Amino acid sequence: MSYFSAKTITTRNYIFLAFSLVFYGAGYTPHILILLVSVAVNYYLALAIDQREAGERKRVLAYGVTFNLALLGVFKYTGFIIDNVNDVVGPMGLHLPVPQISLPLGISFYSFHAISYLADIYKKKVRANRDFAQFSLYMCMFPQLVAGPIVRYSTVARQLSERRTTWGRFSAGARLFAIGLGWKVLIADEVARLVDGVFDATTNPTFIEAWLGLYAYTIQIYFDFAGYSTMAVGLGVMVGFALPRNFRMPYTARSITEFWRRWHMSLSAFLRDYLYIPLGGNRKGEYRTYINLSIVFLLCGLWHGASWNFVIWGAHHGAFLILERAWLGKVLKRLPGFISQFYAVVVVMLGWVWFRADTLDGAVQMFQGLAGFNGLYRESMALYFGLYPLSVAALVGGGLIGFIRWRRNRLFGGEGVLSAIADYALIAAIMVLSVIWVGGTTSTPFLYYRF
Repeated sequence: MSYFSAKTITTRNYIFLAFSLVFYGAGYTPHILILLVSVAVNYYLALAIDQREAGERKRVLAYGVTFNLALLGVFKYTGFIIDNVNDVVGPMGLHLPVPQISLPLGISFYSFHAISYLADIYKKKVRANRDFAQFSLYMCMFPQLVAGPIVRYSTVARQLSERRTTWGRFSAGARLFAIGLGWKVLIADEVARLVDGVFDATTNPTFIEAWLGLYAYTIQIYFDFAGYSTMAVGLGVMVGFALPRNFRMPYTARSITEFWRRWHMSLSAFLRDYLYIPLGGNRKGEYRTYINLSIVFLLCGLWHGASWNFVIWGAHHGAFLILERAWLGKVLKRLPGFISQFYAVVVVMLGWVWFRADTLDGAVQMFQGLAGFNGLYRESMALYFGLYPLSVAALVGGGLIGFIRWRRNRLFGGEGVLSAIADYALIAAIMVLSVIWVGGTTSTPFLYYRF
């Protein structure tokens, strides 16, 4: 309440910043020092870029990008790199010690925030913010800090110094927050037990187990991540910030190209503007375009996690984007919409095998199960404990919400008073049920917290 009762934007900024730092520090307090170092260094780098001319601006930008990538690399990829070096030198009797470095919460996201900020200053799209508190709030704003969306500075620049909070906006934000919480708690968390049972506790899954587990994960990761993003956007609206939408019904896409225009849209836009286009985009011929797409999606996979499984997942998507650009896209446009959508969903689902499996061997076992090499069906603990009335309802409800193109703004159609009452009554019910579920069950951490 102190935030809303504050009379000036400056006071509100300090309150919001303090709350964001407390929120972040509650995850693991020492990691807040890394965040603060990142904020301070990028603040001064931005000022340096803004004050210099052409050649010097580029040099300082290079320092900034190097710093942020090095910070991300040390904490996220040190163990991965050393493990791979050990695989090479191990036969020679050599072995490097692998340091145990914990991954700071949200470092992948705030590092990309910083890079986009410095790059936009270099391109003169924005000016460096000389108010340290405002810049710190941009970097540390708790709704989007730990799992996105990736917010461009230009999106919130004006709102850092002037914004309004009204009961109407607060109500709209609360509605989004309730929907996101419901997606996370009532759908994603309910199918998590089936996902974990198949992927983590089942050896050589059968055809039924593999496809049920994979479908459950397809539902889980969407409603978990989209739920978080919706909650983040809702919280932003409640306190006066308009954060970018991160999902737009991705499972209704009719190609992988369209899927990436609908899935994690803030990441897709970042990779397009700060990697794909600087590499040359599609301006240097078809073969160079294919190389650029390959680089972008290999790095996209690596950004998600320090594992070869993630690299293969990125390569999987990059390969289908290249195929669609080469010839498959023209074929898909001539097919009925439901067939094109089926193709896109199956390709995405097969990619999720690499994304979810902990090891290469685990992914191979899942693919064997999906192909029916391990038999059709057997009674298993994964299905026994993972399929129960609420999880089945979540699987069905998630499919209806996620795979069908709903076009109504309200949950109930119409513009009348009764429709509005029914709509808000359902939102209230979702919120109440979600709170009951959170209080009565063991919560599952957001999946993207580990990225």
